[in-house]
Amino acid sequence: MKITSVDPIPLRIPFDDGGAGVGIMPQRWNALDMVLVRVSTDAGLVGWGEAFSYFCRRSVADLITDLVAPALIGRDPSDPAGLNDELQRRFALFGRYGVTIFALSGVDIALWDLKAKAEGVDLATLLAGRRVRETIDAYASLVRYGDADLVARYAGRAAGEGYRSLKLHEITMPEIRAGRRAIDPAMSFTVDVNCAWTQDFAVSVLPELRALDTLWLEEPVFPPEDWGALGQLGGHDVAIAAGENACTSVEFGRLVPAVTYPQPSVTKVGGVTEFMRVDAIARRHGRTLMPHSPYFGPGYYATLQLAAATDNIAMFEHLYIELGAWAGGEPLRPERGVLAIPARPGIGFEPDLAVLERCAA
Repeated sequence: MKITSVDPIPLRIPFDDGGAGVGIMPQRWNALDMVLVRVSTDAGLVGWGEAFSYFCRRSVADLITDLVAPALIGRDPSDPAGLNDELQRRFALFGRYGVTIFALSGVDIALWDLKAKAEGVDLATLLAGRRVRETIDAYASLVRYGDADLVARYAGRAAGEGYRSLKLHEITMPEIRAGRRAIDPAMSFTVDVNCAWTQDFAVSVLPELRALDTLWLEEPVFPPEDWGALGQLGGHDVAIAAGENACTSVEFGRLVPAVTYPQPSVTKVGGVTEFMRVDAIARRHGRTLMPHSPYFGPGYYATLQLAAATDNIAMFEHLYIELGAWAGGEPLRPERGVLAIPARPGIGFEPDLAVLERCAA
């Protein structure tokens, strides 16, 4: 079997979160930028992947077309990990992180999808020889509202829908307090500030976060790769989580010892290949993974398959928004806070071609 084409498919899918769409991203955020990756073969099999592309979809798509695709066309796709290693070496001149690894992540997911389909099994079974679970608990990951009333409204709504865990992206304590008050004290509760705080400020609020029974504080300081600061903050009785901005297992080799919960993102870290290497590093250090996964395309499905391949993933992140369309056709949403993991061959994703046409960007 040979690869005949590698095609990026940029999409822009609108969503509604009930807020103003400002705060987390550099500009207003009311649509998901996605770059799907389609790898076709002369055997008629097609693999699907997803490259991280928030506000950079054109750059990621161009890099796939101009750099990655020419290196893969005509190749045997049966060894995704080997191809990943080869391409990382060949592309080192273009940067080890950012859009280069985003593009490679999407292609890697597609290659693993293709390999599992060729063997007639789901990805979890291909990776682990069996599925370690059929469902996984999901937590509701709210956007940043910057408004205590809105935080309370949507936190309460998520709790009412049966979620047993909630994550806020608020950066000031009034909103964080409001979110905690709005949910059952028995629910687990986490806070992601996206590197907005100084180390001194984080230290000053950790006692209150501990009193609020915060399961983890995520990416508390800038820069996100300040492993020394993360390690120091972890000594204040609130678990620290980080890793969504770390690319490749090399970075996670430095990060994992500094945090309680490493957070690889399959569409950023280097795909399935690098994600599984991160899992091995985390196991050696006795760490549990909490993957970053606010996606709704093949990255979502691949993360679920990884959760079925390893028992070292505790929860699945579900971005708590109303999506205007699902690239995979029928929505795959949590029910009472639990997600069923597809058992179809590959990662379980098959595109809705009408959505791909309507949301082409």
